Amino acid sequence: MAAVVRTLCCSVLRHSSRQFSSTCRVQAGEKWRKEHGLSRSGTEYGPLTDLPDWSFADGRPAPPMKGQLRRKQEREDLARRIVMLSSEVDRGIEMWKERQEEAKQIEEHKKSLLLKPKGKLLMKKNPQS
Repeated sequence: MAAVVRTLCCSVLRHSSRQFSSTCRVQAGEKWRKEHGLSRSGTEYGPLTDLPDWSFADGRPAPPMKGQLRRKQEREDLARRIVMLSSEVDRGIEMWKERQEEAKQIEEHKKSLLLKPKGKLLMKKNPQS
């Protein structure tokens, strides 16, 4: 019985026009949207996702939906992270400059501790004085 079912399944798969694919799927128009500077899909951002779907008849805005609140929170978190990372980079640059200045001062101090020329060598070095 199992052999009959296996043979039947194999013959059906061989003759079917539908092909199986193991590649990842690409959303329709994703490449075009990226080339034109738009989001990958139409639901990531833009007026259709950011603006409310309806409003009251007297003109009051509708309360924000859960998705809008979530996207707003994600944007705020991203903005906070950007500010934090930017300040870290600024602090790192300042510390690097301070280290460079300290290294320069140490080098100058080492040069000042070197032996000074005396006698005729001093006279050759400073002919005006």
